[in-house]
Amino acid sequence: MLDRRRLLAACLALAGTALPLRDARASEPGVLRIGYQKNGILAVAREQAAIEAALKPQGVSVRWVEFSFGPPLLEALNLGAIDFGQTGDAPPIFAQAAGANLVYAAAQPHGGSGSAILVPKDSPLTTLAELKGKRVAFSKGSSAHNLTVAALEKAGLTYRDITPVLLAPADGAAAFAGGTIDAWAVWDPYFAIAEEGQGARVLVRASDITPTNNFFLANKDFAEAQADVLTTALAALGEVAVWCEGNHASVAASLSKITGVPLAATRRAVERIRFVIAPMDAPVIAEQQRIADRFHAIGVIPRPVQVSDIVWTPPETANKT
Repeated sequence: MLDRRRLLAACLALAGTALPLRDARASEPGVLRIGYQKNGILAVAREQAAIEAALKPQGVSVRWVEFSFGPPLLEALNLGAIDFGQTGDAPPIFAQAAGANLVYAAAQPHGGSGSAILVPKDSPLTTLAELKGKRVAFSKGSSAHNLTVAALEKAGLTYRDITPVLLAPADGAAAFAGGTIDAWAVWDPYFAIAEEGQGARVLVRASDITPTNNFFLANKDFAEAQADVLTTALAALGEVAVWCEGNHASVAASLSKITGVPLAATRRAVERIRFVIAPMDAPVIAEQQRIADRFHAIGVIPRPVQVSDIVWTPPETANKT
């Protein structure tokens, strides 16, 4: 089991730094700039240089930019500092509500099932209803934000019944380890690190509350101008996903090496991932719309959004309609 110092070190190692926004540029000819986090399909694709190999015949290279979680990644995507990236379900909704220049390119249905609301191992809390009046930490605009709101609804509570503590993942890990919060909503590998490192107890899993999808998004201008590059990158990711689904042990070993997260925790995280790349079909769009409507209903986003308005249509699909 990890001690507290090693636990926090593992979480901090995952807290990547985004490309400075002042370096944003409208385009970088011949380069696909990918925003990624140190987990999941994109991290494996980077390790295997799969997208680089697929794009080489088109004369396109790849530059990788690391982020610690979704909202700053989408801010960079909006500003044109990157062209493509992956996040959980809530960040695109917040970005769309703010008028961001991005589109949904593909989905990873139930790919974010490795999320939960955690409590310390010696916490007296055993039910969601007991969160009333408690300090619950999560990253603003993240999938954990959505999980928290949906879990409160299931328990018959409202957002006003808790004290939200808005923290980036590494800061949340420090607060959780330090005992300054009562509960922490977070995703893998932070979830698995807390389980392995502190014996954190699961109050509720995302899979018991709401479907949890991940998404691949692109800068809108890039998607329109470089549809062939985007299509090739997605196809390459599809092949990586198939390999990952059949090679969990190898994926865990690779991600543990990439992240510095202990292998035992990484194995936990990998077993909870559904490795798949899928189109933005009607059920996925409908679920994303429910999340958008939920956030608007409680006043977290300032205006309603129509998710389908920013779903990218691949050229071959557009030609058939």
